Amino acid sequence: MLAGGPESPPYPAAEPGLSPWWLRILLVVLIITSAVLVWISVRTYTDAPPIPTQVVDTAGQVIATRDDIQEGQNVFQKYELMNNGTIWGHGAMLGPDYSAAALHQEVLALDDAIAQRDAHAPYSQLDAQQKAAISGTVRYLLKQNNFNPATGKLTLTEGEAAAWRAAPGQWRAYFTNPAGNGGLHKDFITNPDELRKLAAFFNWTAWASAAHRPGKAYSYTNNFPYDPEAGNEPVKGAVIWTALSLITLLGGIAAAVYTRDRYPSAAWVSGISRQLTNQLVPGRFTPAQKALGKFCLVVGVLFFGQTLLGGAVAHYRAEPSNFYGLHLETIFPSNLLRAWHLECAIFWIATAYVAATLFMGITLRRRHEGPGGLADSALLKWLVNILFVAFAIVIFGSIFGTWAGMTGALGQWWDFLGGTGWEYLEPGKIWHVLFLVGMLVWFALLFWIVQPVMARDLNARPLIIAMLLATLAIPLFYAPVLLIGMKTNFSVVELWRFWLIHLWVEGYLEFFATTLVAVLFWMLGIARRNVALKVILFDGILYFLGGVLGTCHHWYFTGQSQALMAIGAVMSAMEVVPLTLLAAEAWDFVNCTRLDQHDGQVTHKWVFYFLMACGFWNFVGAGICGFLINTPIVSYFEVGTMLTPNHGHAAMMGTFGMLSLAMVVLVLQQISTPARWAHLQKFLKVAFWGTNIGLALMVALSLFPGGLCQVWDVMVHGYWHARSTLYTRSSLAVTLEWLRMLGDVVFIAFGSLPICAFVVMSWLGLWGRDSTGDTPHHALSTDA
Repeated sequence: MLAGGPESPPYPAAEPGLSPWWLRILLVVLIITSAVLVWISVRTYTDAPPIPTQVVDTAGQVIATRDDIQEGQNVFQKYELMNNGTIWGHGAMLGPDYSAAALHQEVLALDDAIAQRDAHAPYSQLDAQQKAAISGTVRYLLKQNNFNPATGKLTLTEGEAAAWRAAPGQWRAYFTNPAGNGGLHKDFITNPDELRKLAAFFNWTAWASAAHRPGKAYSYTNNFPYDPEAGNEPVKGAVIWTALSLITLLGGIAAAVYTRDRYPSAAWVSGISRQLTNQLVPGRFTPAQKALGKFCLVVGVLFFGQTLLGGAVAHYRAEPSNFYGLHLETIFPSNLLRAWHLECAIFWIATAYVAATLFMGITLRRRHEGPGGLADSALLKWLVNILFVAFAIVIFGSIFGTWAGMTGALGQWWDFLGGTGWEYLEPGKIWHVLFLVGMLVWFALLFWIVQPVMARDLNARPLIIAMLLATLAIPLFYAPVLLIGMKTNFSVVELWRFWLIHLWVEGYLEFFATTLVAVLFWMLGIARRNVALKVILFDGILYFLGGVLGTCHHWYFTGQSQALMAIGAVMSAMEVVPLTLLAAEAWDFVNCTRLDQHDGQVTHKWVFYFLMACGFWNFVGAGICGFLINTPIVSYFEVGTMLTPNHGHAAMMGTFGMLSLAMVVLVLQQISTPARWAHLQKFLKVAFWGTNIGLALMVALSLFPGGLCQVWDVMVHGYWHARSTLYTRSSLAVTLEWLRMLGDVVFIAFGSLPICAFVVMSWLGLWGRDSTGDTPHHALSTDA
């Protein structure tokens, strides 16, 4: 083709601008909520439980130092123990909650110490009246805060000191047997120095869980975990703020419904009588767009691999030391597989978004400049290929690094080249930096592609700007992961970790997803420009109103002040509002297929079906299952039980996973021939129903009932009990874990496997095919 191409096509006059108040309200909401979140983040550094310079007994003998506690946290990271158990309810559910277990060990040690001192007999031999008296003394002692800010010393009572000294041996025993530790390999940690420091870290988290915050009648963690024998019971504010969150929810839904009724054009379907000009015509693509097929191939392979890893991790809960007769834990311990499971999820979803946005941007650019321009150039193709290589290096480098760091193969470089050990942030620091750089390059490439279009097409400009800003927010709000250091206080770690897990995912990633779908509908000609803009702005207002400060619901029990409980409870209730509206519109995604027609056939049928699933699961997973566990009083008993992955699976896979699959289907349909696409759709039909039915079975048969039963055990016996093998190896818990298999098999065999086959066959079908004929340059119609 000749360079340059014809002059740019004529563009229609821009639609009348929206009222400026849409954007003003969005900016005001974003500025105010972000300012409050920054204030909270600064406060965290002073509200976090102090790490003593020395932990001493009543005789002044040193039991542990600050370095011991901080280096024990590093041992916790190095061995990926957050993918085995939890601290303050956050982490994996294969093992115990280490803080709750350590606290209860102190309770038992104090019981025996006081019984021997006062009754000269073991605690188990005392009568009920004597035990009640000792229990009252134990609760009183644990609530005393014997930390001296002036000297930095924490003084322990005799029983507490005995518990601290005995802890390394107790944890040594835990790491010995895979059957009792959730599938870690035998003798997982044996180094005495590492065990001593690890125990010091666990005991420090237990002390912060029980000791009263200075001047308050509750602990640093707002009395979490629930353990009546340690005096830990719900704070009064948990009930009050739960009630107010319900009021906020009802009021928010009423206000949103009124606004949507007042502005009906802010819905996805704009009421047009016929399809406007479709800019995404299947079978027409450029060399650079063809190169994006490799991104889709990676998505399919990682998705299939992630589901296999997820099934293996679930099996570890049913049979921790027996994988169908194999000792899988000797090679692939459960914490490693879970780390890979989470890494793959983030990577394949991000890769799908990269492919979709670049494909849309190239389509807009080619329409702007015609054949023979940058969109058709070999340069753009090679830039896309270079970006692909960069992503591949980061993805597979981080996966290998996580394994190498945990096994000790990287020595002192485990945190830099290996893995950080933080849940959802598993890759080492170098991989975080490279992933961040890769996403910035993605934004820069997209900006370079669409910049001329913004300059010429006044109608498209606001939508392109919205897409660019949403894309830029992805790397910007991934950056806080770099603020976590090797000796960062665990409360501060949780602060920045949930900036990524919640603010990035449930705020800016939700906004990005909305923008992506709105731009897609406009390019397909089934939504006017202004309708797409109103959807972006209206849903953005609702997302940021609840999503930014809703982050606080993750910090109820991580060493923050109780003020965050009030903010988190009220604002996280608002997160359900846009999800409720999206669920009401889910069927509209399918109704849109009546406009997306070619020769009497629906053109992008499966794109719309996966978008419908996205809307449905967004409401069920993020809305219903999320709100269930976000209220303070429920979260107090629930956090770290199976109700958490119940929400996580339904929300992450159901929302961002289904949207990512929709984007992959879109890209691969665009670069396939109609004849080949007719054959490939068979895989999509199976995959659509397999993923949705499989996910529903996981939730209905195992995750949800298993979570309810575990929460009941928390309320009856205490949190430590429900997270120990006393419950997790009970016949009820194991039976519910086995029921998970049905959903897993359906999801893998009829969901992720057909998706993998679909992307592989689509990619193989591209061999020997060059870019197709020119895309007609029709002006966008503004007809109703």
